[in-house]
Amino acid sequence: MLPTLDALAVLDAIDRRGSFAAAADELGRVPSAITYTVRRLEDTLDVLLFDRRGHRARLTPAGRELLASGRRLLDDADALARRVKRVATGWESTLGVAIDAMVPYARVWPWVAAFAAHCQAEDAAHTRLAITREVLGGTWDAVAEGRADLAIGATGDPPPGGGWRTRRLAAVAMVFAVAPSHPIARAREPLSEATIAAHRAVIAADSSRRLPARTAGVLAGQDMLVVPDLDAKLEAQARGLGVGFLPMSLAARPLSAGSLVALATEVPRDDVALQLAWRENRPGRALAWWIDAVTRADWAFAARPGRDQSR
Repeated sequence: MLPTLDALAVLDAIDRRGSFAAAADELGRVPSAITYTVRRLEDTLDVLLFDRRGHRARLTPAGRELLASGRRLLDDADALARRVKRVATGWESTLGVAIDAMVPYARVWPWVAAFAAHCQAEDAAHTRLAITREVLGGTWDAVAEGRADLAIGATGDPPPGGGWRTRRLAAVAMVFAVAPSHPIARAREPLSEATIAAHRAVIAADSSRRLPARTAGVLAGQDMLVVPDLDAKLEAQARGLGVGFLPMSLAARPLSAGSLVALATEVPRDDVALQLAWRENRPGRALAWWIDAVTRADWAFAARPGRDQSR
């Protein structure tokens, strides 16, 4: 017998959540059902898939190999189901939208509300929105690996292989910002790289699952505090736990409030170009709506104050 898609989904949930109980909670099942599915899969393949010693369920080498291929099958099955639904109705059953951490959530919710109103006015089939938060290369990774259909705010170059459709959205101004109480706030400006490197940097971790992880703003020999996203990076720097560049779109309010101060650096950080990215040659109606809405949105908030913002 071959592994079923359901069994592979259980395997994936356990690996991501770290325990059988957490996987059961995510999948809406009782833990005994998860345990039964795994044991049946192990019996079918005659291999041990999990090392059950310790508090966290860890895959054996055989389990990792099965899951690596299994995730591709799950992605393919999901993509097939969505294509069939789109062909039948013109509307996607699910639309995955990956939001880069450079884009504040406050900019996203009006699109969500407008999309719901549009679907209601069109008497359209329900399209479930699945929004994820991504960092650095993770925004590209989400679309490349099929976890999302649209990337909003992707930075840098797209992954190799071609087939990408992109539109430039904005250029986000970057500002070196620290807590007023941080020792570097009393240093002579503009700050040299040697001065910056002597203090711990707060780094938002790349959320890529399969593409090579990217880093930004780390100097040679500099100590690092790694956090999950830019919101955490902003808070950590406002608490004086480290230093680093932040997008003006996120830092403007705490700078005005005085919880952060902006410092000049000898080597300023270039503005970061945000892009809209997808891979469909003929987008379904939901994806086409989002592409149009995001492209037409006002992105002036991302620019440095006083700078003209052009697309």
